[in-house]
Amino acid sequence: MSIIDEKCVTECNCCHKKTPRSYESAKKLENRINRIIGQLTGIKRMLDENRYCGDILIQISAVESALKNLGYLILDEHLKTCVTEKILDGDEAIMNETLELIKKLNG
Repeated sequence: MSIIDEKCVTECNCCHKKTPRSYESAKKLENRINRIIGQLTGIKRMLDENRYCGDILIQISAVESALKNLGYLILDEHLKTCVTEKILDGDEAIMNETLELIKKLNG
């Protein structure tokens, strides 16, 4: 299922953002994820080809960086939409949740 699958947003009973991502934002995130998947596929191929460990480690580092950057993009969106909306609704508990999410992201 695509990140930008509108059917899921309207028919699924799982948790969704109050303010949906724009098409452009969802597409940007999907493109980043697809690049990361490509990097992971490349690492698997390198392992299958018995490539030099140092080269594989460099690629693993690149994937870690790409995932962290994806996380920061989503965190930015979370702060600008979800957190802001919860604070405006009087839910200050969102601050503790956000701090925990930041800690997890920075692992």
